[in-house]
Amino acid sequence: CLIHFYKRAMTHQDTVDELFDLKNAFYTGNYQTAINEAGKLKLGDPELSLQRDVIVYRAYLAQRKWRVVLGEVKPSSPALLQPLKLLAQFLSGSQAKREAMVVELDATMAGNVDVSNHVQLLVAATIYLHVDQPESALRVLHPSDHLECIALRLQALLALHRPDLARKELKVMQEKDEDATVTQLAQAWTNMATGGEKIQEAYYIYQEMIDKMGGTALLLNGQAVTFLAQGKYPEAETALGEAIEKDPNNPETLVNMIVLAQHQGKAQEVSSRHLSQLKELEPTHPFLTRLEQKEQDFDRMVKQYAVSA
Repeated sequence: CLIHFYKRAMTHQDTVDELFDLKNAFYTGNYQTAINEAGKLKLGDPELSLQRDVIVYRAYLAQRKWRVVLGEVKPSSPALLQPLKLLAQFLSGSQAKREAMVVELDATMAGNVDVSNHVQLLVAATIYLHVDQPESALRVLHPSDHLECIALRLQALLALHRPDLARKELKVMQEKDEDATVTQLAQAWTNMATGGEKIQEAYYIYQEMIDKMGGTALLLNGQAVTFLAQGKYPEAETALGEAIEKDPNNPETLVNMIVLAQHQGKAQEVSSRHLSQLKELEPTHPFLTRLEQKEQDFDRMVKQYAVSA
């Protein structure tokens, strides 16, 4: 049977979670829906209003609208919002600026950090994962039991090729809130890393989310990866085609289209076209960084084994 992800909009105290739909829209990649719904909410609780603002600014970041966050998060803004401005600066910065920011982040996270500010931990870990430092991400996330922090720990472990440890984090998430959307997504990621029949289970998770919340670039990319892993290339192509229609500027879609083109043995121009788009869209994307490193390694090996004239 399909894995049910859509929990009732109630907390353990049986009080309505007024941000339930907003959170689910954000987690499933319905970023504009999250922004629109946030504007309709009438919240009397200042704490809930702050949580709403966190989700809204994260949605803008996911849409690559850095200037909205840079312009609206002021030095006087609440501490929970400040890390989002840092993330906007990082994501919009040059390679040199990003490297300098990572050095500053190392110093900041080595000091006295308010571990109750889960946004600061999430931002720090996101930056570390972006620069391929999953060990650093694990270190900053370690003190928190926030569900999203556990999910990001799980991602870091998968980046380290440790699905065994990721499954332990997944168990913690399931004990904490098995039906939460974040937990279901984490299960899909873990299933993909585990492989085998678990890949089909990951597909079911994405499919049910698409059925309930609508297709988004995030969910369609997740589904496309399940198809790629099973060698179902036509199905992957269809999913990625839908994803690019939903969001033409989604870097992950372009990465997956490059991978798909290679698997399908398409003409080199196809991969080159997607690669050019990715370089223009996000020149510091981790995929491009790794590709450049591989090319440098290859050139070095060629020179090393070249026969002297």
